[in-house]
Parts: sequence; C-alpha cells; structure tokens
Amino acid sequence: MHLPKVADAVADDMSNTTMHSLSNALWNTLASPLRILRFAAFLGVAHSSGFLSYSPFSPQSTASANDVRVLILGGGMAGITAAKALHEQGIDDFKIVEARGALGGRMKVFKFGAPGRQYSMEAGAEWVHGTQTGDGPSNPIFDLARKHNLTMHPSNYYGSMTTYDYTGPVDYLETWNKAIRAYANLTVTGGHRVPKGLVDTTSRNGYSMIGAKPQTHQEAASEYYQFDWEYAQTPEQTSLIASSWAEAAEFLAEEQVLLNATVKTIKYSRDGVSVMFSDGTTLSADYALVTFSLGVLQNDDVRFEPVLPDWKMEAIHGMTMGTYTKIFLQFPKKFWFDTEYALYADEERGRYPVWQSLDLEGFYPGSGILFVTVTGDFANRVESFTDERVKNEVLEVLRSMYPNTAIPEPDAFYFPRWHSDPLYRGSYSNWPASFVSGHHTNLRATVQDHLWFAGEATSLKYFGYLHGAYFEGRKMASHIARCIRNARQCDTMEHVDEVMNLGPYGTDLDWD
Repeated sequence: MHLPKVADAVADDMSNTTMHSLSNALWNTLASPLRILRFAAFLGVAHSSGFLSYSPFSPQSTASANDVRVLILGGGMAGITAAKALHEQGIDDFKIVEARGALGGRMKVFKFGAPGRQYSMEAGAEWVHGTQTGDGPSNPIFDLARKHNLTMHPSNYYGSMTTYDYTGPVDYLETWNKAIRAYANLTVTGGHRVPKGLVDTTSRNGYSMIGAKPQTHQEAASEYYQFDWEYAQTPEQTSLIASSWAEAAEFLAEEQVLLNATVKTIKYSRDGVSVMFSDGTTLSADYALVTFSLGVLQNDDVRFEPVLPDWKMEAIHGMTMGTYTKIFLQFPKKFWFDTEYALYADEERGRYPVWQSLDLEGFYPGSGILFVTVTGDFANRVESFTDERVKNEVLEVLRSMYPNTAIPEPDAFYFPRWHSDPLYRGSYSNWPASFVSGHHTNLRATVQDHLWFAGEATSLKYFGYLHGAYFEGRKMASHIARCIRNARQCDTMEHVDEVMNLGPYGTDLDWD
C-alpha cells in the first residue's frame, strides 16, 4: 500500500516548482533533423546515478535475425530514458516508435495567445514535484531543468491564495487552512495502516476517520484543492494508502526514431516481438518495451496476439486513469487576483475550482493569461462539450467571481482533450482502493520474457509523476540490456498467478 503522493520519499519536505516553456527552451539547442525531439530532447541520464554497472558492449558481437534488438513503443519520458540507458550500455540497435509527429508523450508544448502576444504553454507536464530533501537526492527532472537553464519558478502553493465563491470574493482562508491540516492528517492515517497490515480503504473513509467531513461548498472546494487537484480523482475513487545530462539529440540518430507510426498489433512469443502499424508495415525485434499510457492499454487501442494473460489484463484494468485538464484564456489586460492561485467554491463540487495566473512576475507578466484546472469526471465531461460551451461556462464563473467587473471575451482560448485523445486516454494513473500490491507487480511484469512494460503507471513509488516514468524507463532498459548480454542471466519482472488481498500496499514489494 502507498501513502498519498505528497508523502513519497522524493516529495517529502520539498517545494513544487513550475517549469515554463520547457519545450521551447530546448528547441533551438537541437540540430536538424532531430529538432523533432522538442521537450524530450533534454532528457538524459547522469553517469554517476548508480543505475548502470555494465562495461561497454558491442551489439555486433551477438547478431539478431530481427530488424532491431529492441523496439521502444512510445516516445514519452519512459521511452526516451530507456533509449538513453540502452545507449549508455553500448546498445544502439533500437528504434523508438511514436504515433505523433514529435517525441515527448504527455509533455506537450503549444503556442498560445492572440497574434503578436503568443507564449509557450505546457498542455501536460508542468510541475517538478520535489526538488531536494535536505542532503538527499534531488528529483532528476529538476536536475535536468537546471542543467538546461529552463525557466523555473518556485510555487507558493500554500502562501499565495485568493478565495471566491459564486457570490464573488469571499475570505474563507481559515477553512482552506483547515483542509491543509486535514490532508496532512490523512497521509499520517494512511501511513499508520501499513505496518499494522490493515486493509486499504478509500480516502473518503480516511477523511471520515479523522473527522474531516466537508459540509459547505467552501469546505468542499478547499478539500478539492488539497486532494482532487493532486490525484485527478475524488477521495471516493482513490486509495487512502495510495492516496549528464545530455540532449537526446546527442545520442539519437535519425534512423533510431520512427514518428507518425501508430501501433495496431503486437505479436509476441518467446522468440521475439513483431509489431504491425496502421499502414500495414511491420517491424520485428528481440525485445519490445511498451511505454503506452495506461489509458491506451485499458481501451484496447492496441491488439496483442496472443491476448495478454488474465493476470496482466486484471492489473491493467484494475488501476485507474485520471484526467487533469488545464483551460487557458488570454484577455486584453489583467483584471484578476494578484496572488498565484485562486480558489472558487461553486455549489457543484469540482466546477472550475482552481485558477492560476500567469500574468505575474516570474511567469509571463503582461501576458493577460490565466488558466483554470478541472479533474476527474468533470474534466471528462468538459471534453464532451464544444469549445464555445466550455468558454461560456468559464466566463460565467469569472463573472460570478467578479460581479462588478465587465469581463470581455477572451482574445484566445484553448484546452487539451486528454481523455478522448486515442494516444493518451487520460492524463496520469491513480491507485484505487481495490488495487492491491499483487496487481502492481503484474502491471510491471514481463510477458513471455520478451514483452516488457514501463511508464509512470508501473512505478511503485511515483505513479502519476513524470519522474516515475523516468525511473521506470531506465530500470526496464537495464533489465533488457542484461538479457541481451546473456539470456541465461536475464532477470525478467516476475508476475503473480493469483492476486490475493493479503499484502497491504508496499509491505511485500521491492521498492527499487
């Protein structure tokens, strides 16, 4: 069982940091033709990280009858770091396959704003959760960003807040502070269940156990800020316990990247893996590393032949995929709060609650940009609406927040549709109360020795986080490298035939 993410080892006592124009900051450092790498281009691995212990390896020493040694399916964080790990061990006979026209996965930059007032925005990954714990290790994503001089701003997560409800500005900061304390108590309650071997339960039950039962819309909004905004789902849907560095262009050759290639079928056996694409072409490999979003696997967008075993399918469908949607607006000039955040308490819980201003020093002063975040079922619902309907609803909320201000039409408006996009099917994974440790073991497990899986969802400590995908990509690539070196020493990720609800999260698992 797993503590809520704020209590993770890397996240303890660390500040959250926002990164701005991540992709754009690296764009000009890459030489053609690999400028397509965009955000993923800055991913790399420190040689002193302790992950690697192998001597240089020449792939020519053991020939393969397949097209390549390793197919890396998916060009997000896990895929790029896996490629880097293979390269560092002398294995360059691999190919990254990506359905989009650029690498990066759920790290997506876009230009936003009216003509002449455009800025680089992050539609997906935006936060570095945890920068440093005392003298302990720093988050590798933070180190990467520092190395490449990306613009970062320490987030004043708890100290820069303005509160509103549907009547206008209302000061309920004390209610908000109580929600902060309640969430801290929730993490402690979850942690105490692990050594006692107690079964998991929902975070809603956890809140009830500590006497935190929101009654008013202001209390509900304050709880939302602490919980839903983090997990992209409600406390009812989330487990209580689960509640260097070199640009990729320096190691990736053009022939090692295949873009605009949508995988349709993966055939696997103990002899290797064959992949068919939507255009009917195929590629074969000794090993394949699947780094698709959990949502893609859950929606059967890719067909496996033979069908994945029951234990794997149960694990895939046992975890949940949350949706975290940022809705961006640009106005002719700023009319809103001077704090970094604003919290809106609607009569409907989760209706356009968390607002962030980018028209601030350290961000994009003078930009006229702010955005609101919605999560979970409400985010999925928003995706089903037209842009015009969503814009009108957002403006309605702003006019409730500022009843005495004439709010104009925005000059620009945009939001991504993560849930309905067949390449993602959501934003990041979440651990429900019904998902036990054996399920997670099986989510990571290798199938027939040659089919491997990696991504943020397979990370035990950091599921749902960018650095979870980072660590998992490296780890699985290191295992595959060992298999290539000597099949008899291949240590695959083992599975559990029958998952029993006996071991609480984390009590029977290898956390590395």
